[in-house]
Amino acid sequence: MLLIEAKDLNFSYGDKLIFRQMNFRLVEGEHIALVGPNGAGKSTFLKLITGKLLPDEGTLEKRQGLKAGVIEQHLHFGTDKTIYDVLKGAFQKLFDAEEKMIRLAEAMQRADADPSLIDEYGKLQDLLMTHDFYTIDARISELADGLGLSALGMDTKTGQMSGGQLTKLSLGKLLLAQPEMLLLDEPTNYLDTAHIDWLVGYLQHYQHAYLVVSHDIEFLNQISQIVYHLENHQLVRYVGNYQSFLKQHETRQEQQAVAFRQQQREIKKLETYIQKNKVRTATAKQAKSREKMLNRIERIDPPASAQKPHFHFQVSRQPVRILFSAENLVVGYDQPLLPPIERQIIRGEKLALVGHNGIGKTTFLRTLLGELAPFSGDIVRGDRVEPGYFAQLSAPPDLSALEWMMAQFPTIPERVLRQHLAQCGVFAEHMRQPMRTLSGGEETKVRIGRLMLLPSNVLIFDEPTNHLDVEAKEALSKALHDYSGTVIVVSHEADFYQDWVDKVWDIEAWSEKVLEES
Repeated sequence: MLLIEAKDLNFSYGDKLIFRQMNFRLVEGEHIALVGPNGAGKSTFLKLITGKLLPDEGTLEKRQGLKAGVIEQHLHFGTDKTIYDVLKGAFQKLFDAEEKMIRLAEAMQRADADPSLIDEYGKLQDLLMTHDFYTIDARISELADGLGLSALGMDTKTGQMSGGQLTKLSLGKLLLAQPEMLLLDEPTNYLDTAHIDWLVGYLQHYQHAYLVVSHDIEFLNQISQIVYHLENHQLVRYVGNYQSFLKQHETRQEQQAVAFRQQQREIKKLETYIQKNKVRTATAKQAKSREKMLNRIERIDPPASAQKPHFHFQVSRQPVRILFSAENLVVGYDQPLLPPIERQIIRGEKLALVGHNGIGKTTFLRTLLGELAPFSGDIVRGDRVEPGYFAQLSAPPDLSALEWMMAQFPTIPERVLRQHLAQCGVFAEHMRQPMRTLSGGEETKVRIGRLMLLPSNVLIFDEPTNHLDVEAKEALSKALHDYSGTVIVVSHEADFYQDWVDKVWDIEAWSEKVLEES
C-alpha cells in the first residue's frame, strides 16, 4: 500500500533551489536510507513529509490518516516525568482503554446496568489483547536495556537528564509507538556501539516503513533495503543496501558522463552548422530546421561533482614535551565520575577516548582544558600549550557563517575568509545564511574552519563526526593524520580514527575501577 508520494515537487529557500521536479514514493514496509552531502536538503525533505514545510509546486500526497513518527522535542516531556513515565506514554491510548474497562466493570455490577456495556467492555478487551497490552512492561524494559536507558535508572526525572539522554529517550518512546511511517534523522548520534547494534536489530525486524537519514555507513548498510540519493536537486532511487548503492551510483555516474559528452558533441555540431548556414539564402531553411531540433533537445545534466572539503591544521609553536599531567586527578560534579587519574599527554601523541555516553569523556576533556575545576587532585598544563577545542554542543549564533568568521578574525580580509570557508566545503549560498539555519554538517564545517585559523598545537575534538557526510569525515581524518601536533579525539566511530591514533584510552575501563573500589 502506498503511504506517501511526491510528484514533480519544487522547493526553494529564497534564491536557493533545494528540489526541482523531484519525485518520491514510500510503500508500506519499505526500509529506506536517505543519503546525500551536507546541505543538500535531507532534513528539509523530512520537514516537507511531516508538513512543517509546504512545496512551492508539485504534489505531496499521504494516505488518509497516516501519521509520521518523528522524535519529539524535549520540551514536551516537562521536568518531573520519569524515564518509565515517558516510555509508558507511547501506549497512552491502551492505558486509557484499561481505565475505561475498570469503570465499565464497576458499572456492570449494578443491577440496572445497560447490557450494551458488556459489548463495549469486550471490544476494549479485544483491543488490549490485539496490542499485547499485558507485555508492555516487558517491552519497555527490553528497549530501555537496548538503548542504555536502564543504566540511568527508570525513575530518573527528565529534568536531571542531558540533551543527548533526552534525545535517546525520545527515540525510545518513538520506537515503542511503532508508527506506520518512522522518520529518523541521525538516530545514532547519541548512541554507543552496543546501543547502535541493538537499534540495527530492532530496525531490521521493524514491520512498518521507515526512512533514515544518517552518515554512519556501517549502520546504513545493515538497515537499508532501498537508498534514495539526493543529487542535482532530485531524489534517485536505488534498490539494495548502502554498499550496493555505491556501486550502482558509480555506474550511473559513468553512464551519465558518457551520455553528457555525446550530447555536448551533438549540440556543438548543430550549433556550428546553424552558425555557418543561417545567413546563407540557400541553406537558411535547413539551418532553421536544425535550430528547432536543437531547441527540442532535453539537456542532460553533467555528473554531479560536489566540491570536496579540505581541512588543514598547523602547529602555531612547539610546546614543552609534557602537555598535560594528571596527578591524582578526580573529575566529576556532585560525585566522582572516574577513579583518580595518573596520566600524561606527551607532545605529538594522538589519542582516542572511548566509552559509553555519560561515562565522563567530555567532563575529562573540560577538566583538562580548565573549563571545569577538578573534583580533587590536580591537572598541570605545560608551557606554551595552546589547545584548539571542538565542543560537542554549541549554540549557533544568529550571524551568518561569514559574519561570524569576520567577527572572530577581524584582521583577515572578507575575500580570504570566503575562500577559506569554500575550502572547508561551505558553499557561497550557505556562507550568508544565519548559522542557526544551517544543517548540522554545514555548521560543523564552519566550526572546523574557525579552528583551522586559531593558533594551536594540540587539537581536542569531542564527537566531530556526528553530522559530517562521508567525504567530510574522510577529509577531517586525513587532516588529523597529517597534523604534526597532538590530537585528542572522542568518537564512537573507530573507522574515523583507527588509522592514525597512537593510543586508545578506554574510559569505561577506568569507570569500572571506580565500581570495583566502591
